[in-house]
Amino acid sequence: MHIAVILPRWVGDAVMATPLLRTLKSHFGTSARITGVMRPIVADLLDGTDWIDDHVFYDRHGKNPAHGFRAAARGLRRDRPDIALVLPNSLSSAALAFAGGGRRRVGNVGRSRRWLLTDAIPPRREEPIVPPPVSFMRLAEAIGVTPGSLDVELASGDTDRAAADALLAALFPGRSGPLVVLNDNSSNGTSRAWGVDNHAALGRWIADRVPGVRILVHCGPADRKEARGVVHRAGIPAVRGLGDVDDLPLSLSKAVYSRAAVAVSSDSGPRHIAAGFRVPTVALLGPTDPRVGRSDAARCVEIRRDLPCSPCDRGACPLVHHDCMRLITVEEVGRATLGLLGDHAPASAT
Repeated sequence: MHIAVILPRWVGDAVMATPLLRTLKSHFGTSARITGVMRPIVADLLDGTDWIDDHVFYDRHGKNPAHGFRAAARGLRRDRPDIALVLPNSLSSAALAFAGGGRRRVGNVGRSRRWLLTDAIPPRREEPIVPPPVSFMRLAEAIGVTPGSLDVELASGDTDRAAADALLAALFPGRSGPLVVLNDNSSNGTSRAWGVDNHAALGRWIADRVPGVRILVHCGPADRKEARGVVHRAGIPAVRGLGDVDDLPLSLSKAVYSRAAVAVSSDSGPRHIAAGFRVPTVALLGPTDPRVGRSDAARCVEIRRDLPCSPCDRGACPLVHHDCMRLITVEEVGRATLGLLGDHAPASAT
């Protein structure tokens, strides 16, 4: 049997698909070949796991024609899937399953795509909003797979972890306390950002209370300037960042998070990477609905403001005031961080 899984394009959503992938592999074993249809960055994200046997790259918003819709459809048609599980709720994803020749095409109802699916899974009336791990797992149920654990999971290789250890040693000479990773970047716009000044103040707040703590400002290639700004404004040896690191592959981010004691993050992909390594996380939620991003509720402290305008899920604040993030204070984030540090934080700090 050949099963194609069309995976989400966003890193966070792809992390939340890992329970489904793990369950499929556990259920079918070697009796099914599982092909992941995904962006190259999602392949990097899943590197180190053994749930996918093959891949077809697909990035309809990318610039590489080899990863476009037509190329991906041709790739699928070369070995027509017996089942195509369509995880994203987009019309284009369902169209790809259809164009790729999936004999049975299973996805959630929505976006006028019912006619492209052989199995259109309707929402349950008592659950208007369902977290992605649950929603994805229900597609497995639809093909007769017994649901498995909803714990998200990622893997990092020995070489990558050794590289992360070397980097941390160079950034924090003489410091060996717990690692706290701060992340403020998001590819979905500015509305989810808490800001350079707040993160710098948070770094100083934590460093004043936790001896030897190492506070790492995480960033991607597009966010170097902001990461450097946090380090500069914090102005203390306990706060260092990835802004000046020459190469920032996703494998390095994964390895760094695998070493973290606590993460503090906006509602973005790195929050879910932390969850994939069972890292306790303080999630700063402004314009997003917390119900759609709970990848590890047991280890996550959500901080948000209950405002009439939130959640709006907009990339930029339509009212300009940005209150949903601006009103989150440094002290409350700091105390939540200390609470998750547990034994790493001295009793007097809490």
